[in-house]
Order: sequence, then C-alpha cells, then structure tokens
Amino acid sequence: MTTKRVELTWHKALDQDELPEGRVKTVTLGTQSLCMTHHGGQYAALCNACPHQGGPLGEGSIENGMLRCPWHGWDFDPTTGKPPGGYDDGVPTYPVEVRGDGVYVGIEEDKTHTQDVSDVMVQTMVSWGVRWCFGMVGHSNLYVADALRRAGSNGRLSYIGIRHEGAASFAASAYGKLTGRPASCLAIAGPGATNLLTGLWDAHVDRAPLLALTGQVSTQVLGRHNFQELPLDKAFGGVAEYTQTVLPGSNHAELMALACKSAITTRSVSHLVFPDEVAGLEQPDAKPTIPEGRLPDRAVAPPKDAISHACSMLKRAKRPVIIVGHGARYNMDAITALAEVLKCPVLTTFKGKGLIADHGAVEDGRHPLGGGVLGRSGTPIASWFMNESDLLLVLGASFSNHTGITPKKPTIQIDDDPMMLAKFHSVDCPVLGSLEATLPMLIDAVKPGHASGDHTAEVAERWRIWREEKASRLADDRGMGVSSIAVFDALTRLAPQDAIMPVDVGNNTYSFGRYFECSRQAVLMSGYLGSIGFGLPAALGAWAATQEQGSPYAGRKVISISGDGGFGQYAMEFTTAVRYGMDLTHVLLNNSNLGKITKEQRAGEWPVWQTELTNPGFARFAESCGGVGIKVEKADELGDAIKAALAVRDGPSLIEVVADQELI
Repeated sequence: MTTKRVELTWHKALDQDELPEGRVKTVTLGTQSLCMTHHGGQYAALCNACPHQGGPLGEGSIENGMLRCPWHGWDFDPTTGKPPGGYDDGVPTYPVEVRGDGVYVGIEEDKTHTQDVSDVMVQTMVSWGVRWCFGMVGHSNLYVADALRRAGSNGRLSYIGIRHEGAASFAASAYGKLTGRPASCLAIAGPGATNLLTGLWDAHVDRAPLLALTGQVSTQVLGRHNFQELPLDKAFGGVAEYTQTVLPGSNHAELMALACKSAITTRSVSHLVFPDEVAGLEQPDAKPTIPEGRLPDRAVAPPKDAISHACSMLKRAKRPVIIVGHGARYNMDAITALAEVLKCPVLTTFKGKGLIADHGAVEDGRHPLGGGVLGRSGTPIASWFMNESDLLLVLGASFSNHTGITPKKPTIQIDDDPMMLAKFHSVDCPVLGSLEATLPMLIDAVKPGHASGDHTAEVAERWRIWREEKASRLADDRGMGVSSIAVFDALTRLAPQDAIMPVDVGNNTYSFGRYFECSRQAVLMSGYLGSIGFGLPAALGAWAATQEQGSPYAGRKVISISGDGGFGQYAMEFTTAVRYGMDLTHVLLNNSNLGKITKEQRAGEWPVWQTELTNPGFARFAESCGGVGIKVEKADELGDAIKAALAVRDGPSLIEVVADQELI
C-alpha cells in the first residue's frame, strides 16, 4: 500500500484589495482549485467543487449573505462552507491568513500519488511499445491524461496536443503505416470520440495498427442520456477489431495488453473506453502486463504444393513483372534481390509508390529496374510492362480498381491473409504465406536458372520515352499559375532522398504519383479511404517517428503535400507543428478550387458547381502561426522557395504555390 505524507504549505492566493467585499473568485494553488470569498470583512477559502454536481463555486455569487452555486442554485455559508438548515452536504474549507502583502491559504499537500487504473493501463501500453499519444485533454479523460503526463515525465512516452481529434487519429494512422507499430490517440466522450472516427477508418482500411483511448461518462449515469453520453462500443464497433469498456472489476492491465496485441497482430484499430470514475480507481498493487512471450513469429511458410507451383511458373516466364503494394513495404530488400536475379521490372501500386526507387543509376539513389506506379495515378511505363508481360507476381497488393492490375495475365499472388488472396477474381497461383518466409524460397528456386530475359535496357527505354513527354509538358504555361509537373519536377530534384512524404487527396495527389520520381523517399497516403485532409496531420505522425533514436526514420525530413481544399480541413494543426518545433515542410498547391471534383463534374457532363474556394493567404497564415511561409507565383521561383523552406530546421515551413488547376 502507498503511504501518504501530508504537510501544510502556505500559498499566496490574493493580493491586497484584489477581491472586493461581497465577491467570490476561483484561485488555483498548485493543483488545488479554490473558491475565495470576501464577506463581512472576512476572507475564506472553500473547495471549489459543489458537492452535488461539481459546479465551480468560484463562478457563483454571494446573495443575501449566502454563496450560491452557479449550476443549480444551492446555498452555502461563504465563510464556513456549511449549507442552511443543518444539512451535511457542506464544502471543505482551508485555513486563511491575511498578511501584509496579501491573503494566504494553507494547503495540505499530498506528496505522493497512489497508482490508479489509468496508471496501470498506460504503463502496460508503454511496455507494449506505444511511444506516442496524439490527443486532446478534456473533462472525461482527465485521469488518463494525468497518467500519460506521468509516463511522459520519465521519458517513456511523448504526448502531442492537437487542435482537432481527427488530426490525432490521422497522425496515429500515419505513424502506424510508416513504422508498423501502434501510436495512441486520446479523446473525451461524445463529440471528441466521434471526431476520431475518420482517422480510425483510415487506419482500419489501410491496415495500420492504432490504439484509441476515449473517455466516457460515469457508469452511474450510463444509459440515462447524460451529457455527452454515446454508446461508444457501438460507435466504434465497425472500425475497431478490439473494443472494450474498462469496468471497476476488469483486469485492467490485461485489457490494455489485449488491445495492444490486437492492434499489432491484426494491423488495425483497438479501442478502450474509460468511464470517468473507473479511470481513477486506486490500484496500488496492480502490475503492468508485458509483451514477452505473447507475440508470435509472423514468418509463416506457405504450403509445399503452392510454393512449388509458384516457383515453376516463375522459372518458365520470359517476361515476368513484379507488382508490389504497401503490404510489401518491409520486404523490399528480398523483392529487389529477386528482381535482380530475374532482371525484370518492379511496378508498384499507388500506395506502394517509392517502395522501389524509380529508374536511374544506383549511385543516384535510383534503381535500373524501377518501373513506377500502376493505375490512375501512375505512368505509362508501368502499364506498358504489365500489358507486355507473360506473368504477374503480386506481393502485398489488394487489386484495387484504382491500381488496375489486369486479371487477364497469369498471376501468382502471395499474402499472409487468406481473404486478400484472389479477393476480386481468381488467380492462377494463390500462395498463403508471409513474404518473409516465401521470398527466400522463390530466390533459391530461380537462381540456378530461369527463362526471363534481361529487361534492364527495356526499362531504361520506356523511361526515356516518358521523360521526353514530361519535358514537353514542363514547358506548358497558360499564365494562370504554376503547373503541377513544374512543382513535382522541382521536388524530384531538391527533396532529400530519404524524405518522408505524406500526400493528401485530389489532383495534387494524382500529379504527385505521375510526375514525382522517387529515390529512397517514404510515401504515406490515405489509400482506401482517400480522405481529404490527411496530409498535414499525417506529417505530425511522420515527424514523431523521426524523433526516435535508433529508428530507420530518425532525423529524416518530412515533406507533406496537399491542395488548398485538403489543407483547409486541418489548417490549425500548423500551430501544433509550431508549438512542438516540428521540422517539416508543407507544400500547398493553391488553385482556389476543389480541382478534382471540378474535373469529375466536367467528365460526368454536370455543370461545375460549389467547388470554388475562398482562401486566406496561406503563406501569411503560416507566418501568423509562428512558422515560415513562402509564396510562389511563377515556376522559376520554385527552386529557391523549396531550398529556403527545407533549410528551416527549428519549426515548420509552408510553400504556397499558386497553381493552375488545368495543368495537372
């Protein structure tokens, strides 16, 4: 049991003559909130919380000689705290001394903290590898917030206070996509919790681990339509693979352990609901749960017949093509090694952009077999090789209609999720197994001999043709803003090779996929959800990963990209980046329009309607937030602007590009 040591400490509460006769005032001394009163020539200090509903007495008033609660009008003696009529529901008082320089109050300060439910669960969360929490502190999550504060004070956890809960969940989602480990996000009951949902769905559909922590009203009022009460287990039931309400008799450490394990193993969302009073229950003897012995080796070998069939098909193919999606991001060394044995091109889905460097010399951070992105956001290089192939080897991809992997070619698909295999149409050789275990088997099978020719020169030729086309487009200028190709040509030349690049949705994203040439950059996006507003909050999550010593992302530059529509969704998170000194650069293509929607309306032969935007000066906005803002109105200004923005290291910078919505 915890032994409490209590002693009286005197604090100055008021200056001389600060509180007029007949008035009350809220004063905070240390962590204590007091109601100071001045009545009948006497000063008094009372507990600030009314015993009935917790109303702040310091916001009340003295009427007819009684202190009246501002919430429900209950009266108390302003000097003794006692109610009229002899009732026993008075408020505690504190000793007061009037000294020469003011009014002092004696506080019995508890020098120790007794471990509570929130402490046990946060300690367990940290032991399972959760290093970050993005969130907003509020009245129904204060116990959890205080446990997070304590964990942060000893360096085991870092907390980022955001401006909107949706940004918290997007940041956590982006962190999970990048690292494969869950971050957490925190919200209050009711609207705070529901604000998380979009970012949680982003993590769920893109298979990113994430842990959501939400407050809840006290259990005694659940089901009684209390203020901000919502059935959170139902609200989160579709998005969370694991959701549970924390109850007084729960095994609290085990609930958190299961939530973390579910997030890690299912690569999805876990959710815990903390009723207000349960989160603060004392648990002095409880121990956190650790992950040792509870997480299996994920390298699962495929069935012998399936791998034998796959090896046979791959060895016979003369024009094989490897297609990788985001699910293959941790296996690219082995995939590249296999491609180099076969001398075949490697194409990516849009979500997989950058997993292999685009074509070029290795010493320039490029790869001679990189074939670019397939599909609507891709290049003619990738689609040409797919169409000319005689075998597709598909790894970590889901056959999204945006990617357009053809069902007409002989196909080997490898995945560790049976639901992802042949999800939309049959494939010739579905292989159930992890890439970690399966790829070495394929390499061993084809090394002794295969039918594939050397396609290196062919990859180079297709890139030559496409780069000539890009050079032609680069000259386009209607005098109505900078073209997208000019923006991404400049970024291709100037972005650090190892930058982390979250991109939003819209025409800017399609242009990024088509024109930006990756070397070793890591690209993040809202893939299946395609949520506008992802870019800037995702940059917060990516930046968090760059702060982890020993991480492969440590010290890397974050460059996020959005249109004006996407930036407007979470623009105030730029102040979050300023507050925490985040070294990130945001590139904003401003065409005063929801350009992609305008394009779709025209394609569908609808009138263009309600897609124009009224914007502030975004560069000036960045400056007013305390960051660096640079405005670009001509293509020849891009180089200097990007260099200047990337040189900022002690906080965020923003490049506002006045963009031509037609030249995309």
